[in-house]
Amino acid sequence: MGRKFEVRKVAMAKTAGQKTKVYSKYGKEIYVVAKNGGTDPQANLSLRRLIDKAKKDQVPSHVIDKAIEKAEGGAGEDFTVARYEGFGPGNCMVIVDCLTDNNNRTITDVRNCFTKTNSKIGSPGTVSHMFDHQAVLAFKGDDEDAVLEVLMEADVDVADIECEDGVVTVFAPNTEYFKVKTALNDAYGEMEFDVDEITFIPQTHVDVAGDDVEVFDKFMDMLNDCDDVQDVYHNAEVQR
Repeated sequence: MGRKFEVRKVAMAKTAGQKTKVYSKYGKEIYVVAKNGGTDPQANLSLRRLIDKAKKDQVPSHVIDKAIEKAEGGAGEDFTVARYEGFGPGNCMVIVDCLTDNNNRTITDVRNCFTKTNSKIGSPGTVSHMFDHQAVLAFKGDDEDAVLEVLMEADVDVADIECEDGVVTVFAPNTEYFKVKTALNDAYGEMEFDVDEITFIPQTHVDVAGDDVEVFDKFMDMLNDCDDVQDVYHNAEVQR
């Protein structure tokens, strides 16, 4: 499976635009998760995961606190999840996850990103079946067998474990995220994770090269400039 997904995540973060846009996207997602599941991170595990992720991405505490306070107030926008799929430059597969309070606006914005880069938006399920929805946790270590034993003893469903360059990476179904993290912390103490994600990992990859590289970069920039877009996943291996 390899750690190539990390490179893609870093590349997307670099094209996410100004920090204020990143903060806004986190604030929106924290608000929605807190409003739907409760504002106590100890009781709302999804909120706890999101707060930890936001802090790791250096989102200021006041942004996090403001979103939670807004959810506590009960008022505010009603956001819904929207997912769009299709084929981007170089025929790479793309999943676009959004939070929206206006579906018509969001589909128009996302469709424009596809059409203006000669890409093709598809119907639900067009490409998502070619991705695995997985929890990914990576940390410094060199004994994958010991890690596997810890997880098996905790009755965790593990998809794969890799050890590369002194880093152990655990892949598990997205529903096993908290079981994996709890088992590792119980066994090794509070851990510092290099990667701590629930993400979509492509089953195959497509090389994007030549003139398609510039168009791909434009496509990603346009998507990340859309206020409603939260995450973008793809299977492109960009040949620069």
